[in-house]
Amino acid sequence: MTRPAKSIDQRLLEAQVAIDNSLHSPAILEAVTLMGYDQARLQTARALYDEVMALVAAQKREYGEQYEATATLQAAWDAADLAYKRTLKICRVAFNGKTKAQKTLGLTGSRKKSISGWLEQATTFYINLLGTPDLMTALAAYGYDQAKLEAESALVQAVQAAKATQDRERGEAQEATEFRDAKLDELDRWIADYKVIAEIALSDSPQQLEQLGWVVPS
Repeated sequence: MTRPAKSIDQRLLEAQVAIDNSLHSPAILEAVTLMGYDQARLQTARALYDEVMALVAAQKREYGEQYEATATLQAAWDAADLAYKRTLKICRVAFNGKTKAQKTLGLTGSRKKSISGWLEQATTFYINLLGTPDLMTALAAYGYDQAKLEAESALVQAVQAAKATQDRERGEAQEATEFRDAKLDELDRWIADYKVIAEIALSDSPQQLEQLGWVVPS
């Protein structure tokens, strides 16, 4: 049966216990020093552990920022989509039977579900609407003046900005995960090597080995 992989918390705790208890026990330190793992070498490992802990914290922070960016994007998208769909309905009434206006504004067909597709449709809609005076004049009769349409266009632009922020935060979170994992793997390798050395150095003192977090089979 395959043993379940250790969690990051378990791996960090194992490293912390092994390193700190080695440093704080004169008897253990003396034994492992004879095999090349002196105080300086253990202090270097402790610094590596501290570096991993800092990267763990940074990774969690980056993912928190990604989740916040995603929530901000969703809120911006909801607000812009609500305004866009209302104006779209008005335009379909105002320009019913007017093929040129319908093609210019993309009034026919379904709305795309993806964020990229939605942005393309909504952005094109407002650019062409605000850039075509006769369409603006026709919509004024329905209570849609330039200021109102510009405000709605700004909502779409806010979605674009929020999407860019989310993409950046996602990339930073993924990068932080890669940094954390690489350094944690380095710490794991150090601990694995040290465990072999400690088991040999403390072979006559199983209780001391257990102080390092490694249970000796009875």
